[in-house]
Order: sequence, then structure tokens, then C-alpha cells
Amino acid sequence: MTANVLTKNLTTVKTNKSAWLANLLLEFSDTSNGTQLTRTERNGPLSVQKAFYPEGRECAHIYLLHPPAGIVSGDELRINIKVNQQAHSLVTTPGANRFYRAREDLSIGDSKQAQHCELFLAEHAKCENFPLETIVYEGADGVNTVDVHLKSSSVYLGWDITCLGLPRSEQFFKDGRYTQLNRVYCDDTLLYHDRISIKPENKIQQHIAGLNNKSVFATFIAYAAKGLINDTENKALIAKLRDVVIEDKAEQKISISQIRQLLVIRYLGQHGEECKTLFIKLWQLMRPLYLNKPANIPRIWHT
Repeated sequence: MTANVLTKNLTTVKTNKSAWLANLLLEFSDTSNGTQLTRTERNGPLSVQKAFYPEGRECAHIYLLHPPAGIVSGDELRINIKVNQQAHSLVTTPGANRFYRAREDLSIGDSKQAQHCELFLAEHAKCENFPLETIVYEGADGVNTVDVHLKSSSVYLGWDITCLGLPRSEQFFKDGRYTQLNRVYCDDTLLYHDRISIKPENKIQQHIAGLNNKSVFATFIAYAAKGLINDTENKALIAKLRDVVIEDKAEQKISISQIRQLLVIRYLGQHGEECKTLFIKLWQLMRPLYLNKPANIPRIWHT
């Protein structure tokens, strides 16, 4: 998708007195001073701080900010991130995202709540997309979409972590609705499509072939540039990843599969913090091979 189309998406915002629509466009470029955030456009309550460089100028760390700290009925957030040739960005958030309980009085507006994130990686671009967990409150009516557009020479590492309800506070997710959609395109060809739609009538949350009464589900996707990792290195990496899973006694919670050049790691369990801890351990093994850099944990994750 071209920059002109991105701008069009950013500026075509409908107005609705019961809605709060927000758009954010970020563009990263490789410059003589390393990766720089060379373009920012925003509309509504989405923004970023300046780029941080905890590991040198080659990789720009960015924190996505949403001051309302949650999505209510009528809200629609659209995030577009473009990483130009040779640039490297790491995107995260300072806190959890939240889909709050949806409105029941539809006379004042739709109950829907939505967030759409699109990432576009150019040739030899590198992007790490690690938002903190998404908490979906009981009674929510949310949709969360992540679309990743790659070139065969780009590198992508990214996860999403979804927590249904607040079980520790005995606020269980019973009557809410939530859809998570992940898609990965490589050279404009659909490589990966994964969708889950949770609603009371389909009982997918309770079904053994669904979430099996678990409240946390997550996906970690890693794409290696073509030719970057040979078969021997890839098999050794997957073996090391599985060893970590076994050491943490998480064999019943974590699965690892390969779809062409795409590594797909899934978590299904009860604890968002456990999931993030496991994913970080796996990222620490993958990053040196995928990006030739040791894992540098964003400082914001420790606060």
C-alpha cells in the first residue's frame, strides 16, 4: 500500500457524536543517523513520544500512547506503521489495551469497539511489534485486527496477547463478544490468516476445540527474510524454543509450528503475565538469529 493510500485512510474519518475515532500513521526511514521516525500523522487520541535508542541508532524504539487507556462503544482506532527499506523499528505500549463493557442502549449509537493495526515493511526492513496485553472486559463488543504486509527480504517479529475478563476479580467473560483477526501478506500474497470470533451462542470459549475454558490466548509470529536462516539453523532454533517450553513446564500451553518462512507460536492458558514471560524468553532466542542483535527488553516493560 502506498503512502498516498495511507494518508487517505488517515484522513477519511467519519463524525459521530457517540464515537471517538483515532488514526495514527508512523513512518520509519533509514538515514545517515540510523533509523528515524521521519513522518507522523495523527487524528484523535493516539500519539507517540519521541523515538528511543537503547541499543544504538540502528533500531528506533517507539511507545504507542492512547491516553483514554481503553476502547468503548463507538471507538475505532486505526494504526498504520510503515518501515522503509533498511529501517528497523520496535513498537510497544506502556500499558495494557482495554476493550471496556459495550453500551446496551443502542439508541445513542452502535455497541461496536474496534482497533485495526496495519504494518507495511519494505525491502530489507525490520519491525518488531510487541504491544502489551489486551484485556477484554465482560460485556465488550470488540474487534481487533492486525495486518502485516511483508516483502520476502523483510523481517518481522510480533505478538498479540488477549485476556478475557478479569478472573482474579471474579469478573468472568460470559456474555461479551470479541473477534481477533491476524493476517500476514508476503509480496501481496496472503501467507497466514487466523480468526477467532467469541460470542455466547457459539460457545467457542468453552469448547474443547476452542479455548477449552481458558481466559488467555496469544500468538507470536516471526518471519525470517528469504535465505536468512537455512534449514539446519531453523531446525536447531525450533528445538531450542521447545526446550525452553519444556523447561518452563508449558508443553500444554505453548505450541510451535512452521508455515513456509513463518514461525507461529501460540499460547493458551490462564495468565497474561505468564504468557508474556514465555514469549520474551522465546524472543531472546530468536532475535539474534533473525536480526543479529541480542534481545534488548524495553525499559517500559519493567515499570
